[in-house]
Amino acid sequence: MLTESEGSEDKTVTEDLKESSRKKYRRKKYDKRQKENKAVKKVVLIVVSLLLLTAVIASISVYGFIKSSLQPLDSSSKKLIQVEIPVGSGSKKIGQILEEKKVIKNGMVFSYYVKANNLSNFQAGFYQMSPSMSLETIADNLQQGGTAEAQELADAKITIPEGYSIDQIGKLLSEKTKFKKDDFSNLMKDDKFFNQMVEKYPDMLTSAKEAKDVRYHLEGYLYPATYNYYKDMKLEKLVEQMVGKTNEVLTPLYPSMKEKQLTVQQTLTIASLVEKEGVKEMDRRKIAQVFFNRIEADMPLQSDISILYALETHKVHLSNKDTQVDSPYNLYINKGTGPGPFNNPSEQAIQAVLNPEPNTYIYFLADVSTGKVYYANNYEEHLELKAKYIDNKN
Repeated sequence: MLTESEGSEDKTVTEDLKESSRKKYRRKKYDKRQKENKAVKKVVLIVVSLLLLTAVIASISVYGFIKSSLQPLDSSSKKLIQVEIPVGSGSKKIGQILEEKKVIKNGMVFSYYVKANNLSNFQAGFYQMSPSMSLETIADNLQQGGTAEAQELADAKITIPEGYSIDQIGKLLSEKTKFKKDDFSNLMKDDKFFNQMVEKYPDMLTSAKEAKDVRYHLEGYLYPATYNYYKDMKLEKLVEQMVGKTNEVLTPLYPSMKEKQLTVQQTLTIASLVEKEGVKEMDRRKIAQVFFNRIEADMPLQSDISILYALETHKVHLSNKDTQVDSPYNLYINKGTGPGPFNNPSEQAIQAVLNPEPNTYIYFLADVSTGKVYYANNYEEHLELKAKYIDNKN
């Protein structure tokens, strides 16, 4: 028979064994959970890594796809494709049409490009486009407008950049077409041809005909746009396209010119200066007002563009001697707007002249490295800005 003390000891030992067993069980259970947690963490890490890697690869692929789609479909192509844009077509629909016609790589990217650049005013009609065209060129064409009916496919498209002078256009045509630069220059000096254009577009060209001492009567009237070129076409026909396009752009603007008491010749002359002096729309509108302020103050416009045109050359910096060149186009020494336009301006530059941004400035200068334009109300302020933003950099 066990004594009371012995029974108590056995009971204690039994309880200790049970407690030890429970601890071992909890330890095993804990260790098991830890292993499971580690396994889960490893799986999660692997899955997340794979997802991140997939996202990176997808991002790179999407970036490459978009970048590729922004490029011409075939930059070496000389083929032209007839494209019809129906009335009421939005950018998405136009993109689909261009992709189906194999003009661009991807219609969706075109639609995003249009929205990202806030492009609008696309016009319905028939267009002749090439897979070698950039999205920018295609958008420009759509804004210019097509033809009401399908035309015979051209042999090439000739694009006249904004702000090109007649001499620059002649050089471009000699490089892109069968026409020689001298033939183009001679046509620009041909009074018979000019009078034919005056007879056809009297509202537009009468003030040009009345202008004195002009180098080319049609300077400013060859609208910067893209034109159809045919190998068998005459030079006069190509030029007529350009003059006709200018009339198309200017016709709705004649009431505004009359309201501002400007002739077409004066409007295009100031616009040709604005075209070269400013880049951004708001700066162009401000610069246009600066020119009007100087005219009202009976000051010469003093635009470097006029000197470069008078000298028939291109320079980054003008000398004092340059600004004294004996020419009716020298607006440093001659007041007013001069004989006529110095180049063929864009519609934006023309609109800037007709809708200038009100200000009291009479001086401006541009930092060509940044495109920033600085304005001044007096000569002292102008010199300070010149010293700070131009001279110090040079």
